[in-house]
This record gives sequence, C-alpha cells and structure tokens, in this order.
Amino acid sequence: MMFIIFIIFLTLLISLLLSKVKKGKNAKWAKLFRISVVVFSISIFTYWFIQKSVIGVINNSVALQIINKLPQTLDFYVINQNDPEKDGILDAKHVGKIRPEYYRIEYLKMDRSDEYWVVGYLGKKNLVYFSQHSVPNKNIDQIIEVQNYINQSLKLSEKAKKQIDAYNHENSKLGIWIVLDFLLLFLNLVLLLRNKN
Repeated sequence: MMFIIFIIFLTLLISLLLSKVKKGKNAKWAKLFRISVVVFSISIFTYWFIQKSVIGVINNSVALQIINKLPQTLDFYVINQNDPEKDGILDAKHVGKIRPEYYRIEYLKMDRSDEYWVVGYLGKKNLVYFSQHSVPNKNIDQIIEVQNYINQSLKLSEKAKKQIDAYNHENSKLGIWIVLDFLLLFLNLVLLLRNKN
C-alpha cells in the first residue's frame, strides 16, 4: 500500500503544478489529467477505507478472543509466525485497547503457522503481558483470558517488542503520507471546483 500512496502523492503533486496551465492547447489535457488524478485518488482511498473498516474475517482463519480480566486497560497486539521454515517472518496486528471485563476478537490466518503470541502493554512502552500459544486444531477458535501480569519468555518478548515497534513505526510513516495525500487532494479539488465556478 505504501507504494500506491507514494504514487498518488506524486501524481497529485504533478496535478497541482499543472493547475498553472490555463491557456493553449495543453490546457485541456492538463485539466483532463487533473480530473482523472483526483477521481482515481478518491476511488483508491474510498476502497481502502471501506476495506479497513470491514470486519477482518479471513477464509480458513482462527478466531481469537482476548478477554481482559485485569483491573487496568491494556493495549493488546497479536504476533503470528507466518513462515517457520525461513526463520519465522513475524506478522504483528494491533488488537486494540481492552478495558477490564471486556473482550476483542481478532481473526488469524494460520495456514502457514501453528503458533501465535499475545502481547499486552500498559501505556505505550511498558510490556506487562506476553504469552505464547500453539494451535493444535485450526478448526477450534481460541479464547485467551488475561488474568495476571506475566512474561512467559524474556527472549521472545524482546523479539515481539522489536516487531511491534517496527509495526508502529510503519503505521506512523503511512499515516504521515496519507495526511500529505489528503492535503494535496483537497488543494486539487478546491482548484478544480474554483475553475468551474
């Protein structure tokens, strides 16, 4: 997705520069390019936001229910080991903040893995919960009740921490590019509508 976001940024920037072309035979082509870039960008973002907001049920997935029995709200992540043969490519997912006596459901794709980790943070950097779980039967959904602060493996929790930091860094970077794209999209849209009036 990062590549598409960057391409949208470049095309919107070119479109903004082409708004200066108002006369001559190239003005018509410039306006057509600008309109197509704006329509394309809005379509891509609409599709992406709809896809992100739909519940992430995946075919042949395992439903994981995390229940917080602790007295404090924890921020949970799930890490899935996708390719165990190649030193295990870790895939992190943010489950979200879970209040006491509440739960969240996440769907895990377990076709190339039979293990996942649950990581809980109190605040942004304080890892207070780490557990490792195997999935012997992929037809049975998983229920994890977090009842105490535990770290089952210091070595694996450090690995998980690095993966979650990388995941959050990528999301922050993506967020910055999306904000820049929206700013350029807004400017292009305003200029196009002002020209019509």
